[in-house]
This record gives sequence, C-alpha cells and structure tokens, in this order.
Amino acid sequence: MENALARLGIAGNLYKVYRAAIELGDVPVTNVIERTGLPKATVYGALDRLQQEGLIAEWKGKGLRRVQANEPSVLLEHVEARKQMLTEVLPQLRAMYHRAQGKPNIRFYEGEAGVKTALWDSLSGDAPNMEAVFSMADLMEVPGLSAIDEYMAERVRRKKSMRVVRSRSRDRAEIWQSSHALHRELRFTPPAMTLSMTFIIYGSRVALMSSTKECYGMVIESEEYAHMMRAMYEGIWSQSEPTDYID
Repeated sequence: MENALARLGIAGNLYKVYRAAIELGDVPVTNVIERTGLPKATVYGALDRLQQEGLIAEWKGKGLRRVQANEPSVLLEHVEARKQMLTEVLPQLRAMYHRAQGKPNIRFYEGEAGVKTALWDSLSGDAPNMEAVFSMADLMEVPGLSAIDEYMAERVRRKKSMRVVRSRSRDRAEIWQSSHALHRELRFTPPAMTLSMTFIIYGSRVALMSSTKECYGMVIESEEYAHMMRAMYEGIWSQSEPTDYID
C-alpha cells in the first residue's frame, strides 16, 4: 500500500500522517501526532497538504482541532484530477521537448476518437488566433454536430479567435456563420476550389482531420510546416468570399 500511494505522491511523512488519520478516525490532531511520532509542525504541514488534496477533513470541536480521513474512494478522483491536469499541460511539454531537440513532432490517431483528439488538440497551447478549413460534410458525420458545438463553445470560452474557410459544395447547413460575439470570421472558396479536408493551424502546430472514408486525425508540430501552411492559407483566404456577420 505504501508503494502504491507513493506513486500518487503520498509518500514519506505525508503517507504516515494519512495512514494515521485513516486508522484513528475522527480524533484530535494531537492523536495523529502521537501515532506518527512526528514533530507537531511536520504533522500540521502534512495535514494541510492532505486537506488541499481532498483526502482529509478538518474542523474544530470542543476547543480542539480535529481531523478525519475522507472515504478512500476519493483517491480515484485524486488520480483523475491529476490525469486531467497532465493531459492539459502535456502538449506544451511536448512542444518544449521537440523544440529543444530541433525536430518536428508528428502524432497520428486512428478512427473517430483520433479525429476528436486532433480537433481538441487545436485548443491547447497559448496561440490566440486560429486559421481553419472546415469540410462540413465530414465534420457533421465525425465527430458530429453536437461535438463540434461543444468544441466551439470551449474555443469561445478560451477567447481564441478563428478564421474559417469552407467550400459550399461541402456544406450541409447554414450554421457557424461569422460572428463578433463568437470570435469567428467565415469565408467561402470560389466555386472551382473545393477543400475536402479539415485542418486547423494554431501556433506552431497543424491539426488535420480526414474524411469519414479514411477516418483519422493527425497533429504536426513544426515551425516550418506551420509557417508554410499559414502562407498557403493566406492565399486561399484572399481569394475567398467574405460573409456577413450575424451580429
């Protein structure tokens, strides 16, 4: 048990205090100090840390500071919270690593889950502006309209603006129009230009989402590749037809 908890960061004196709290139940802090044999300041410091992690509860009763361990199943929530936090920061850590190595980072994801992974990766990082080509016919199938609406709402929440180019031949509905409130500007390609694959440029990364036929997602992290794709995008953007803002 000690080794397992150590892998979650509950090690050393922190483990001793946590175990004592579980074994003793609802008791004054002095009991925990006696059980562990640790200095008072060390126990109080560990209890503060455990309380911040949601593993114990503390309160004052009858003039004494009391402590009680929460139901151990909260450890699962503890693990999930750490996993979520790591998932959010991992793209930035990868970017730093590959920049230091001086080489591009290419990630390939298969299936519908892969399309969603590439799509949501485009919201990572600190780039405030995004350039996108949306193949509506494919996006409405995978990942689907509700998933895209959720993605759009999160993009707005993070205050990331997006320029979007679509081809009318690939459109399926009059939605996702230009909007000041939603930080989105939409243009349509000339009739002779059909863009049949979705991609998003953000910072030094490009996320690509295939058609439902091949069904994959890919993220390419490369300063040179992103620069080239952005230059190509500007050429497409300049030839595309502006649309009216709905607000």
